[in-house]
Amino acid sequence: MKKEEFKKHKLPETPGVYFFLDKKHTTKILPKKESILYIGKATSLKDRVGSYFNNDLINTRGVKIQSMIENVKDIFFLKTNSVLEAIVLEAKYIKEFQPYFNTKEKDDKSHSFVVFTNEEFPRVLIMRGREIDNNKILKSFGPFVSKAELIEIMKIIRKIFPFRDKCDLPPKQILGREFLTMNLKPCFNYQIGLCPGVCIGKISKKDYQNNLDAIEKILSGENKKLTESLEKEMKRSAKEKDFEKAKEARDKIFSLNHLKEISLIKNYEEETENINSFRIEAYDVAHISGSSRVGVMVVVESGEIKTSEYKKFKLTENTNDDLRGLQEILERRFAHKEWKFPNLIVIDGGNTHLKFAKNILKNILPKKEFEEIKILSVVKDDKHRAREILFESAVEKLEKEKHNKLIILANSEAHRFAIAYHKLLRNKIKKR
Repeated sequence: MKKEEFKKHKLPETPGVYFFLDKKHTTKILPKKESILYIGKATSLKDRVGSYFNNDLINTRGVKIQSMIENVKDIFFLKTNSVLEAIVLEAKYIKEFQPYFNTKEKDDKSHSFVVFTNEEFPRVLIMRGREIDNNKILKSFGPFVSKAELIEIMKIIRKIFPFRDKCDLPPKQILGREFLTMNLKPCFNYQIGLCPGVCIGKISKKDYQNNLDAIEKILSGENKKLTESLEKEMKRSAKEKDFEKAKEARDKIFSLNHLKEISLIKNYEEETENINSFRIEAYDVAHISGSSRVGVMVVVESGEIKTSEYKKFKLTENTNDDLRGLQEILERRFAHKEWKFPNLIVIDGGNTHLKFAKNILKNILPKKEFEEIKILSVVKDDKHRAREILFESAVEKLEKEKHNKLIILANSEAHRFAIAYHKLLRNKIKKR
């Protein structure tokens, strides 16, 4: 799709969910699964979708994104009342349609879910897909791409519909005066209004279930149904002269209707790219005078440290030459074609190390793959703190500016991990 064609769609400056399609779509109902290339969310549909049609797309988004846009024939969108709604619907539709270019959402094990535990008073927890035990889970919602987004969502929801998360219940349900005579204390979350007081009998099983039902509707993108249900409850309570309950329902309606004013103002969509998670790999070498030489690889993906993908390399040569060590790490790492390919590589050292690493990668990678990778190096001061980030191209400069904090994080984490592995190996040798 060309920029001129995009402008014809006249997308609104409101939150919502957008669909990139490879076929023309003429109805107002959801497109067919086979025509959907990609699904995303936006705080402003006009600005977010428009960013895909900038002249410098290949440098700002990469080859894969450009190839996707070249295949886009139409755009479908749904407006939402809040960013929260947009995030929920994005997760819902990605799970339902599994679009080709939403590659990272297909691996549910690494993404976040909201789960209700299978208990008398279910906990509401955020869990990774790989952590979920279906025997202990009543319901789950997701996957959500960004854990940071999901945490913000649940903070907002919890203020309206309090729930139990990590607190333990007494052996038996203890109520009222009996609780007080045992000198038990309610959890901290109850004291700050985020837990309804399950442990002290402040909420009935029915009312607690009503909170869970409300949370389920929000996480299923059914805010309208929830609001209608609360309006009926408010009118019924007022008619029965239960004004306290009517006020409670009214306050919840107000909060739901004003989610757009309080919801996810940080705009995480600019920090986390949905079409392929941005993956940073950092490498480092550790040794003492050439002995017990080790190398490591650490991973920061979508702004999060991924310790499960850290790698250790026991280096084969005993030498003080860190460049030789870096070469061995790069050659062994990129021999593993099954490992996910990085968007950005971070190494330790100055211009010499940067040029050396580029030459190594140029020799071991196919031309197309080499051109897709950006390489930066971090120069340290005498206290081993990051002093400067070096780069060679304009594109690498852009990545440095976009991911500055994550680059330093990856570099420092690589140093920490390398030292830890070196010490472990050295201690093993001493014990022999």
